[in-house]
Amino acid sequence: MQKLITLALIISYGSSILAQTPLSGTVSDKKGEPIIGANIYIKDSYDGTSTDANGKFSFSTFESDSQSLLFSYIGYETFTLPIFLNGVPQELKVIMTEVVNELNTVVITAGSFEASDERRITILRPLDIVTTAGAAGDTYGALQTLPGTQQIGNETGLFVRGGDASETKTFIDGIAVADPYFTGVPEIPSRGRFSPFLFKGTFFSTGGYSAQYGDAMSSALVLESQDLPDRSTTNIGLMSVGASIGHLHRWKNTSLGIYGSYINLLPYTTIVKQRVDWTKAPESTNGSLIFRQKTSKTGLLKAFISYAPSNSIINYPDINDTTGSQIPYNVRNQNLFANASYKELVAKNWTLFSAFSYSSDRNDIVIDQADSIQNDNTLTQGRITLTHPMGNLSTLRFGGELQHAVYTDAFKNLFVDFSDSIKNNYAAAYAEADVYVSQKLVARIGGRLENASLLSEINFAPRTSVAYKTGKDNQLSFAYGQFYQQPDHYFSYSSHPLTYSRADHYILNFQNVTDKQTFRAEAYYKSYKNLVSTNPDTTNDGQGYARGLDLFWRDKKTIPYADYWISYSFLDTKRKYLDYPIEATPTFAAKHTLSLVYKQTIPSINVTVGTTYVFATGRPYEDPNDDPQHYLSQRTPNFHNLSLNASWLTAIFQNFTVIAVSVNNVLGFDNIYSYQYPSDGSEAGRIAIKSPAIRSYFIGVFMSIGEDRGEDE
Repeated sequence: MQKLITLALIISYGSSILAQTPLSGTVSDKKGEPIIGANIYIKDSYDGTSTDANGKFSFSTFESDSQSLLFSYIGYETFTLPIFLNGVPQELKVIMTEVVNELNTVVITAGSFEASDERRITILRPLDIVTTAGAAGDTYGALQTLPGTQQIGNETGLFVRGGDASETKTFIDGIAVADPYFTGVPEIPSRGRFSPFLFKGTFFSTGGYSAQYGDAMSSALVLESQDLPDRSTTNIGLMSVGASIGHLHRWKNTSLGIYGSYINLLPYTTIVKQRVDWTKAPESTNGSLIFRQKTSKTGLLKAFISYAPSNSIINYPDINDTTGSQIPYNVRNQNLFANASYKELVAKNWTLFSAFSYSSDRNDIVIDQADSIQNDNTLTQGRITLTHPMGNLSTLRFGGELQHAVYTDAFKNLFVDFSDSIKNNYAAAYAEADVYVSQKLVARIGGRLENASLLSEINFAPRTSVAYKTGKDNQLSFAYGQFYQQPDHYFSYSSHPLTYSRADHYILNFQNVTDKQTFRAEAYYKSYKNLVSTNPDTTNDGQGYARGLDLFWRDKKTIPYADYWISYSFLDTKRKYLDYPIEATPTFAAKHTLSLVYKQTIPSINVTVGTTYVFATGRPYEDPNDDPQHYLSQRTPNFHNLSLNASWLTAIFQNFTVIAVSVNNVLGFDNIYSYQYPSDGSEAGRIAIKSPAIRSYFIGVFMSIGEDRGEDE
């Protein structure tokens, strides 16, 4: 649903293709020795290259006017060179300074994938996300190609290392997002609400994450929004599913962006054969506003607000009716999300970060014109963090957060009329320090104190990580931590008092990172305690474990103009929770998962093509005919998916334009995600749960009109 912003904003990373400026030169150290493999790129663009064996470089760019040319290399301070691009060739000579910083020292890597402007050791950037076949420009879809994640075709969310979707939390500028996905219908997964191009940094943790974040037993996705943009732009997008328009205006110290979109899948579902019956195909509108204000040399205020109503009606077959009758499912959603953050150097070597957010999510659901369900949830949050460097590398940070949530639920039919509201106040304090014993050895020691009024108790979660650099490009990391999570508020309607659920993480990581190649191997073990069990009563008697091995290899060096990565995950997990009668492998866990992603750029015609292949072994499903001692012992067929995409950078009426095409499940694998049985448990009445269409398609044209570069009013 957010393809409109995701792919529309890709054009803001392009530039006029009418005039190229050749850039060349040399890069050396202070001794005059050439630096081999240094990265050279224009800030906020994808134009750049690397130095050769003699420290020389050469490339051309379509960017123009005042720009910043960045030079970076592991072990050296990043050098920024202001340049003016007007089509005239430029010869440059740059001397880089070796420095003791995070680029040539050991860093914490256990359980974490990080991509940001500051770190050159990166995994996925915004352009990676929108050019990954099968991801459809969705951050969460692209993350499913990384190790530790599961391919779930009939449920919404990120399922990480044996954890269900509720165990992964999304944070934007340090603030938890209550509803990061669009509201959908059962058995059809929804995509994320936010475009990857809204963010400059992405931190995805598959475990062992920082004490700054909590209330998530398995994983944290931390997104840092963009700062003040470089220029003013106007973007228009025309897609096979809708349209979008947006304008971003930049003044000297201020920027304001306004975006709007309309999505209607009716034309698409009419043309592309569907295996589900839409009475009303998904329809949504979205309006958002982005504000940035530079308050001082070191201060920046950022604010974002988005409002998105949506509606859809789908007919499900009545599995207990042999006449072929259907049950309509009507869902209306209204979502409001607003957050603001402020960062400032408040005293000598002290950095203050504060953030505030408010979100509201309302669902009105009618099933078979008889059952009416309403959920109206609001969440208000505040956070403050102080950071202080200790020496050249070590850092101390501490802070706290407050949350106030109100959950209102109502259910009504001919026999029941239920309505209730629950309030919960959650408070947390955290502190941690990154202590560098040497450039080769670092330890992160911290803890988190939490209290929730619904649970009326306090917990303390210790967390620690240690990393040791074993060679120039290699390092070992170990992480341990306790991670608590509140039960879903629905369980609070039970008469039994509940406590926090808990997961203990043990992670061992090896990583080898060179200029354009990354290899990671990570083994882990998680133990679950106090999971919510509803069999026979609602208690915290559940438990479980997850253990496995994740492998990741990315290579941008071997094949010219190509980028590929391979991810493999082995997962062994069992748990007893919810209505499980015994400890069993949950329905969302596949033992083996393999992802292959390949992208090839053809510079002569400005085209990038990509393909993604995903394989996963079958997942458990519940067969009511099985003996309780063999609960979830059946498996679905193995999962296969091959997707293709292509993007072409060109000009239409002298305006920079991106034309994007993608096809999901090109070979038409008829994947089965689970089965649904009638109330009598008969095999003859069983229905296989599959994707809405055997293939899906997307076509989009995105144009940038009237760019106003370098405005300084």
